Amino acid sequence: MIYHITRMTLRPDAPTDKVEEAVESMRNQGRVIPSVISFVVGPDIGGEYQWGTTYLIEDLNGYWTYLKHPAHRHTDEIGLPLVDKFVSFDITDDPDPRIAEKIAALHQRRYDEDPALAKLVSDLPSYTGSSAPGPHAR
Repeated sequence: MIYHITRMTLRPDAPTDKVEEAVESMRNQGRVIPSVISFVVGPDIGGEYQWGTTYLIEDLNGYWTYLKHPAHRHTDEIGLPLVDKFVSFDITDDPDPRIAEKIAALHQRRYDEDPALAKLVSDLPSYTGSSAPGPHAR
């Protein structure tokens, strides 16, 4: 199992209606992406971030399905421009010693296949973690 987790802080000037739309889009990902087993989207409590997500995915094939799903791409399109600080990470019980490398490769493949997405991500003021693109990772 892979728990894909994101945490984010929004720009101070992010319009409330756009934030609500982006949060609903993150929830929609959990509802419509077939490889998502369960999910939670909500306020990030007790840390330096405002919002967080966790998506439970069974394996790397399901992770790729999650990454490439149009609902995920839609969230990126409407949500990333609102973000000031973003971090993503994965927690897994997969015994493969190369699992981190394989997850990073899936993210990089997605960016390679979608230059507009790579630009959205590279334009973020702060972005770290498992999904940060190779040369733009901070």
